[in-house]
Amino acid sequence: MVTIKEIAKECNVSPTTVSNILNGRPNVGEETKKKVLEVVKQRGYQPNYIARGLRIQKTRMIGIIVEDLVQFSTAGVVDGIMENCERLGYRTTLQNLRLYSRWHDTWYENEDAFYSILNPALQQIRQIQADGVIYVAGHERYVRCFPEDFSIPAVMTYAYEKSEKVPSVVLDDEKGGYEMARYLISMGHRKIGVIGGRADNIHTQKRLVGYQRALFESQVFFDPGLVCYGNWDRDSGYRLTGGLLRKGVTAIFCMSDQMAGGVYDFLAEHGMQAGKDISVAGFDNQDMAEYFRPSLTTMELPLRKMGYLAAEILLSQLEGGKEIQTGEKERKVSCRLIARDSVSRPDC
Repeated sequence: MVTIKEIAKECNVSPTTVSNILNGRPNVGEETKKKVLEVVKQRGYQPNYIARGLRIQKTRMIGIIVEDLVQFSTAGVVDGIMENCERLGYRTTLQNLRLYSRWHDTWYENEDAFYSILNPALQQIRQIQADGVIYVAGHERYVRCFPEDFSIPAVMTYAYEKSEKVPSVVLDDEKGGYEMARYLISMGHRKIGVIGGRADNIHTQKRLVGYQRALFESQVFFDPGLVCYGNWDRDSGYRLTGGLLRKGVTAIFCMSDQMAGGVYDFLAEHGMQAGKDISVAGFDNQDMAEYFRPSLTTMELPLRKMGYLAAEILLSQLEGGKEIQTGEKERKVSCRLIARDSVSRPDC
C-alpha cells in the first residue's frame, strides 16, 4: 500500500503538505497541488480512513444493517440513506443479515436466532469505529435492536425501535389505507372488500384503521365480513377473491400488489376483468403494478424518502449534536396514491 510519506518523498515535499492537499486545506501552491495530485493518481494512493478516524475520533463512516437485501422495500431505503450520506461526505458500509433468505418467515418470534445474527453485525460496526448506524427492517413491527448502552447514535427505519433513545422512521400506513378507501368511495364504491396481509401485522392493522375511518367519515357501513386476511403473496389474493365476489363487493382493496396479482388471476380464469367487471386496488407500487393489464391503481411507498430522512436524523446528531426530542421519536412518511386503470365507477 502506497503511503503519504512515499508520495511526499517522490514529490519532494513534506508529508504534512500532502495531507493538507488531500484534505482540501488552503495555503498550498497550485503547482505543488497539481504535482501531488498527479502522483497520487498515478500511484493509486488510497487513504486509510479507519486509521485517520482513530486519530481524530471520527471516521465519517455510517453503518447500514439490513434484514435482507431480497426484500423489495430494502433497496430504495438504502439508496436514500446513501444519497444523503454522500451529500455530506460520509461513506457507508453495509451489513446484510439475510434473515429471510436464511429462515423465510420463521424467524419473527425466534429471538435467539435473530440476535445470533444481529449482535455480530453490531459488534463489527463498533469495531470499524463507525460514527453512527441505521437499521433497515424488512417489515414494520416493534423490535429492540440496540441495547440501552449502545455507544453510537442509531436510527431505525421501516420498524418501531423499542428503545426510547433510538428514533424510528416508518410508513404512515393508516393515512395510506385512508386515502385509498377515500379514493374508492369517491369513485362511487360503497361495498369495498379488503384483502389484508397477516392479521397480526402492523401494516395490515394500521391500513385497516385508515380504511375504517374513511368509511365512517363517508357514512358507509363497515362490514367486517368484507375483510379477509392473506399472507401478502399472489396465492392468497387468488384464494380469497371468490368469497368477496360472492358477497357482492364492487371493489377489492388489496394491501399488497402481489395479492392484487392473485385477484387478477382469479378474474381472468372466470372471464372477468379488473376495471371493467370489478375495481381492484393494490399497495406498494412495485414494478409489476404498472405492467398489469389493466395497469394497477396502488399506493406508492416513499422508500427513498424514508432512507433519506433516516440519514438526515442521524447526520443532524453527528454534525450539530442535535438531541432527539420526545415528539420526534417516530417520524411517519406518507405514501402517494397512483391512480391507474384498474378502478372505475361501479356503473361503468
